[in-house]
Amino acid sequence: MSSLADAPDEPTPTPPAANGPGAEAPGGPGGRSPARPSALARLRGLLAAHPDPIATVLLAALIVAVCFTAGGGALAKATAPQMALTVLGAVAAGLAALLSPPGRRLWGGVTLLLFVALTALTAISISWSIQPSDSWIAADQTLSYLAAFAGAMALVRIAPGRWSAVIGAVVLATVVVCGYGLLTKVFPSLASANIGRLRAPFDYWNAVGLMAVLGIPGCLWLGARRDGHAALRALAVPALTVLLCAMLLSFGRGALAVGVAVALLWFAIVPLRLRSAAVAIAAAAGAAIIAPWAFDNQSLTENDLPLDLRVDAGHDLGLLLIAVAIVALAAGLALAFATSRAQLSRERRQGIGAVLLVLVALVPLVGVAKLATSDRGLTGSISHTWHQLTDPNATQPGNDPSRFGSAGSMRARYWDDALQVWKWDRLKGVGADTFGTARRPLQKDQFRADHAHGYIPQTLADLGLLGLGVNLLLLIAWLGAAARATGLKPPWRIGAWTVAALRARSVKVPLARRAPQPWSAERIGLVAIALSAVAFGLHSAIDWTWFIHGTALVGLLCAGWVAGRGPLSEPLPRLRAPRLPAAAPRAALAATVVAAGLVAAWTTWQPLRAQQAYFDAVDALDAGRPAQARADARRSIDLNPLSVTARLKLAEIEQTDGRPAEARAIAQHAVELQPANRDAWLTLGQLLLEQGDAERAVAALNAAVFLDPRSPATQLRLHEAQTQAGVSAAPPADPTAPPADPTAPPAGATPPPDAP
Repeated sequence: MSSLADAPDEPTPTPPAANGPGAEAPGGPGGRSPARPSALARLRGLLAAHPDPIATVLLAALIVAVCFTAGGGALAKATAPQMALTVLGAVAAGLAALLSPPGRRLWGGVTLLLFVALTALTAISISWSIQPSDSWIAADQTLSYLAAFAGAMALVRIAPGRWSAVIGAVVLATVVVCGYGLLTKVFPSLASANIGRLRAPFDYWNAVGLMAVLGIPGCLWLGARRDGHAALRALAVPALTVLLCAMLLSFGRGALAVGVAVALLWFAIVPLRLRSAAVAIAAAAGAAIIAPWAFDNQSLTENDLPLDLRVDAGHDLGLLLIAVAIVALAAGLALAFATSRAQLSRERRQGIGAVLLVLVALVPLVGVAKLATSDRGLTGSISHTWHQLTDPNATQPGNDPSRFGSAGSMRARYWDDALQVWKWDRLKGVGADTFGTARRPLQKDQFRADHAHGYIPQTLADLGLLGLGVNLLLLIAWLGAAARATGLKPPWRIGAWTVAALRARSVKVPLARRAPQPWSAERIGLVAIALSAVAFGLHSAIDWTWFIHGTALVGLLCAGWVAGRGPLSEPLPRLRAPRLPAAAPRAALAATVVAAGLVAAWTTWQPLRAQQAYFDAVDALDAGRPAQARADARRSIDLNPLSVTARLKLAEIEQTDGRPAEARAIAQHAVELQPANRDAWLTLGQLLLEQGDAERAVAALNAAVFLDPRSPATQLRLHEAQTQAGVSAAPPADPTAPPADPTAPPAGATPPPDAP
């Protein structure tokens, strides 16, 4: 006898008998098959069922695509990714404006406004830039970075619960990119150059090292998290092993230092120290097997070696990587399942932690002991290292593993030159991304450097104190937003009557202790995201990876997400599409943002179009079609009026076509537009020399030599002009030999008017 609770509320209807009265034809009423869900409905169902994995793959695909398409940041490669980032960021911001609940605070708004101010200052610097076309390109790049940052802030407003997808995307993208870099060692035919240092896909080794460091916090989070499947957590060990191997094979000392700093910050902040330590030790053990073996194999570390030697060594490296990856995966599985089942007591955790702390403390002690027993002694070794680090003329290390034992680099020289450029205009600098042009009169060697290899000296040279001040305010605002999102605030808060107490200077300021914030899964994840952004900022301070779009995108994505998250105590909003007519203003705002993004992307496209038109003019002139070449050159000028490159080509076209007066006038106009441009003076001097005006050619070429004293071609042209003019001329100087005064150009060179 069934109880009352088990009885049904209503009698269950008896199903109709097959082929009987009331029976329905197969497929539903009327014999029709049920309607199949549309593609959009299936897509919505898939997104609803697996939001995090899909978001992870999409974000990682975007990062990887930017890394491989933009490469090292050349205009031809970087334009399309910049346009895509600008449009995607605008679309995300538009969606956030449309879907975000009304009245919700814009967390990170001050940070965003300061980023807008930095972008505006970069664009305004075109007006005083010594190379306006380069500043335009820098403004386009900064605008795309602003769009990426704003897009990340928009994403966190639209889907704040997808924080794990951001970490997963960073880990997946960094492993893919660094794994491809290692593949170029295993299969040398994939590499674009015969270089020992790992440099693909950016064509710059330090960018590979930074890309590996950006994934370290995410790997530590993945292996130490308490939730998630154990098999997924096990992947953290082989993933971190790949990143560490790529970082070491790039021979990047800056990446190694930043990686250690970020790992120490993780262990100092996040309570999951033993879990993280187990992952880090297992991965470091794998890297400790691969890296020393590769360092001892000259076929993997030397430049310009025969392909067959590199192929044999690469295949051996591939076998070793596979073996270590299998062992690392097994170790990851063992750790993941062990931490899932075993629960250590507090006393045992404290004991293991104490042992690890002692081992970590022994590392600097061993280093100090080694320095103390060296030939120079402790103080002498420290002094020698500081001299190598700061002396612009110190001996430079080679591009091999021996770099890890040396402190010298070209950075001291670049930073010293940047400070010299900054002195020309301390307030506003010489224009965004013009350090490479401004440095040439100061150059003490034959090495070309378009960037100062450090964000602070580059900013001082390019944007002066104005740029440095805006960047400092931006950093302070972001740090405040990151502290708010992660809960890493000071444990004390000032009482309500602090102002009166400080004014009186005689009342003790009361302090109230903040309530500790629990370490939720999201809070730990936000710390990992924030540390990836910190890694990008630290490395950019000592290198020019700010200009590498792939690494910058990871840093900006993480920084924007953290800035826009707001405090974790705020409840997650429920997004709903607003209804008319209340939605009209927000829809208009969203449309305006998207339209602004499209306009910005179109503006970004123009320098590339101008460059392509210039190449068309070169091809037409080489093919003997001066009329077509003239039209292409004028089209390039119309597309990018800030550049003198097409003007100089147009002057050459007019000279070739028998119109010397027009050629001279065009070259003279280019000199007036950019008096600090070596190419403008060189072209003018060459035209004057060809037209028989040797005396004026000497004056123009003197200015060109002053602006670029280390160029053999420029010195040779000046020597030819001096010979034709009957001027006493010394033979062309050796560009590899420094002048008597390292800060002065060769004797006889005169500065052009209005040059820095």
